[in-house]
Amino acid sequence: MPTTITPEHAARLLREGAALVDVREPDEHARARIPAARNLPLSRLAEAELAVEAGRPVIFHCRSGARTDAHGAALAAKAGSRDAYVVAGGLDAWRRAGLPVAEDRRQPLELMRQVQIAAGGLVLLGVLLGAFVAPGFHALAGFVGAGLVFAGITGTCGLARLLRLMPWNRALA
Repeated sequence: MPTTITPEHAARLLREGAALVDVREPDEHARARIPAARNLPLSRLAEAELAVEAGRPVIFHCRSGARTDAHGAALAAKAGSRDAYVVAGGLDAWRRAGLPVAEDRRQPLELMRQVQIAAGGLVLLGVLLGAFVAPGFHALAGFVGAGLVFAGITGTCGLARLLRLMPWNRALA
């Protein structure tokens, strides 16, 4: 398992030559990132090359630290014989520590946030229309709920696939 370190310790290791790997998805990395970070999403971890010189320590981070904590064994395996670390609290803690973050607000919101906004909006619309127009509109809320359950069970989200095709997300597709 990688050793958990503070953002300040990670910054010191970076100055000493460590490599920093962002395990978030490309859409998240494009919107906000630690300037020195390379993007290697967890979804592609098994088949992708780490591309870090032998002997060079590697530091992994995500947004909050939850993904790196949950996948510590896989990250350690990917690091191989290199010293491996994870940033406690991820990018959020890095930002709170006052360390530099490169942000590009022109990039679209992260895809999962778009899914949350769209699904929540559709559920709310179905409930309101069901209450004020016709009870049959409650089926919209049920349909969205069933879609979210399906996505959770299968790992396949139809709404995310649809949103990925939208014009504002095409550069990321």
